Amino acid sequence: QLQLAESGGGLVQPGGSLRLSCTASGFNFDVYYIAWFRQAPGKEREGVSCISTIGPRTNYADAVKGRFTISREDAKNTVYLQMNSLKREDTAVYYCAADRVDKLLYTMYDYWGKGTQVTVSS
Repeated sequence: QLQLAESGGGLVQPGGSLRLSCTASGFNFDVYYIAWFRQAPGKEREGVSCISTIGPRTNYADAVKGRFTISREDAKNTVYLQMNSLKREDTAVYYCAADRVDKLLYTMYDYWGKGTQVTVSS
């Protein structure tokens, strides 16, 4: 019943921008920590960014600091990932994940979306 759905992926040129959305249904969104992960072909899944319930506090992987911004709008059950100055190495499937405890950018989240493809290419 609990579900996360990503949207907003697509093809963009280097230097361009995309905004990903993660919308939750079936649970009380405001009590969950939310994170974004990504996985490129042949590579392990890596944490990108996460956001806490109170504050909120945010964390970013070094590779995306200064370029990506995570935010949440609990009234809409949605978390966003604004991605600017995109690079070819940002190409990956992006997943959102949710958990009731703070797991930062580790992969042991309880709930996962099915992912959205981001391709950065000229």
